[in-house]
Amino acid sequence: MHRETNRKKSSAKMIVIKNLSKSINNSKILDNISLEIEKGQITTIIGPSGSGKSSLLKCINYLYAPDEGEIFFENKQINNKNKQKFKRKIGLVFQNFHLFSHLTIMENTIFAPINVLKTNRKKALKDGLLLLQKMGIADKADSLPSSLSGGQKQRAAIARALAMSPEVMMFDEPTSALDPEMVNEVIKVISDLAKSGITIILVTHEMKLAKALADKIVFLDHGKLIEVTAATHFFENPTSMRAKKFLENIS
Repeated sequence: MHRETNRKKSSAKMIVIKNLSKSINNSKILDNISLEIEKGQITTIIGPSGSGKSSLLKCINYLYAPDEGEIFFENKQINNKNKQKFKRKIGLVFQNFHLFSHLTIMENTIFAPINVLKTNRKKALKDGLLLLQKMGIADKADSLPSSLSGGQKQRAAIARALAMSPEVMMFDEPTSALDPEMVNEVIKVISDLAKSGITIILVTHEMKLAKALADKIVFLDHGKLIEVTAATHFFENPTSMRAKKFLENIS
């Protein structure tokens, strides 16, 4: 199953990564990565465990500062001095949600707009309710995260990220903490976001998700960029032997 979309293809570059490398505890987790993320498209990053997929997202969002290389957001370079400005434009939804357990879903949603963007609380509540309605969990606004299902927590985490009005949304293994039957629900939520024009970067081990959503596939292995190609081409005829072996092993 490949995603069908009426969205206009864009050649504009939202994020450009040049020669990015990162090491942790003397182990190189990303090795000379160069990559372009097109505006308004869904770029899906796949590869075996430990290939550096999640680490690449954290570098883009500057949770990890790159050891080498450059990252540009709409032609402006991100660095340690200006990273907070760009963090507001790049939402990241973690695989384990990272919701504040002591706050209601509404308070989770409006926390950053009020404390970071200095949004008026009345406006933040109004906007927050619209987001929760969009995610289909407005009835959970006054609930604590512990009372929600995995799928509801996922949507709450997405609403919280969207509350900052990001231009890019990044998802780190959005189905890893969910039951298999919830995959279709995640596909619908991310697909709807893409139709709204948000640029999406998706890390997943779930090939159903990748096939349904991706415009472009980025294949990593041992921290190296092995292949970047259109999703339909990747799943039908990958160019690298490593990608072919990977697909054979998971089929």
